[in-house]
Amino acid sequence: MTEPVEQGSGHLLHNLLLFGRLLRGLGLDVNPGRMMDLVSALGHIEIGRKGDFYHAVRSLLVHRRDDLALFDTAFETFWRKPRAGWTTLDLQALGERRRPRRPTLAPPLPAAARAANDAPADDGPPIVAATLTYSAREALRHKDFAELTAEELEEVRRVIAQMAWSPGRRRTRRWRPGAGPAADLRRTLRRSFRHGGEVLHWERLEPRFRPRPLVILADISGSMERYTRILLLFAHTLAEGLERGVEAFLFGTRLTRITRQIRGRDLDAALAETARAVPDWSGGTRIGEALREFNLRWARRVLRSGAVVLLISDGWDCGDPEMLRREVARLQRTCHRLIWLNPLLGSPDYEPLTRGMTTALPFTDDFLPVHDLASLEQLATRLQTLGSARPSRPQRVDRPA
Repeated sequence: MTEPVEQGSGHLLHNLLLFGRLLRGLGLDVNPGRMMDLVSALGHIEIGRKGDFYHAVRSLLVHRRDDLALFDTAFETFWRKPRAGWTTLDLQALGERRRPRRPTLAPPLPAAARAANDAPADDGPPIVAATLTYSAREALRHKDFAELTAEELEEVRRVIAQMAWSPGRRRTRRWRPGAGPAADLRRTLRRSFRHGGEVLHWERLEPRFRPRPLVILADISGSMERYTRILLLFAHTLAEGLERGVEAFLFGTRLTRITRQIRGRDLDAALAETARAVPDWSGGTRIGEALREFNLRWARRVLRSGAVVLLISDGWDCGDPEMLRREVARLQRTCHRLIWLNPLLGSPDYEPLTRGMTTALPFTDDFLPVHDLASLEQLATRLQTLGSARPSRPQRVDRPA
């Protein structure tokens, strides 16, 4: 095996570490792994040739075109020949150049105003005309939730809160005055007293509609750990925004109801209380056992009035597939619509080949992705367009033939 750096290199390794710290301080994406790759690569080039050394360092430490000019200046300043009177002021100046003044956004100026502003500007901060060609939200629409930063996660939460969430409306057995097909005999008779008992106008009744309840069953196993926080934000937003309350459950190896924990205006407090209530974060997954507990303990209470169920999971299951088959079929029959949301479905190469997905997919009414804002917009549109009739369902499978 070739030694990465010759023993006679003196303080080269120390200087390489200092140079890496300098680049990282200037904003370049330099991490210890890339520095180790650079040290290994130096064993295959002639360090005495500045051109080879320069291109090796630049190819391994620079990964953005915008950083090339800054890297060249930093390289020439750091690796120049020592001379009398050398100072670190040149390196400090590089850091100041990397932090330009923050521009002030202003709306586009009309033609007359642009002509008046042709004079040289003063030393104030530059003014950048804000155009309508770029939107931060548009850039986030197709970014996977697993790759979001803390700032982007907060922006995504605000976008989700502004979406129009409505799981549809159901027709109740009650009636109200209106222009419906049924006759309101009581109001008609009462109004006829004004005309001596003569019926001059028939009062009508129309059916009363109410919003459908929404039930969320979210997987918090280890395979779903990257999406757990955004799913909790999603559940909290729906619980606060919908006209009718949302029932929320989390499952891994067991089922936990978090409806009470996610209610409240303080998001951080709601998430902290949810974390304390759930004992099986990032563990295994037994979807069949969790659905069985839900069907036996909670289904009759929360699935009345034609509820819509959102089952959020990637389908990785280590439980009994026959139990999963029976329980997901029972869940589909007892709800108005069963929508399975899979974050892996957003990948173009994904195929539902896991044991859990192949077992449950025949008993799912809708199979949709949930990995970015665009998929959530698709889900919101799907919920608003749900019909009043239940989709066709397969025959019962929970009883032996």
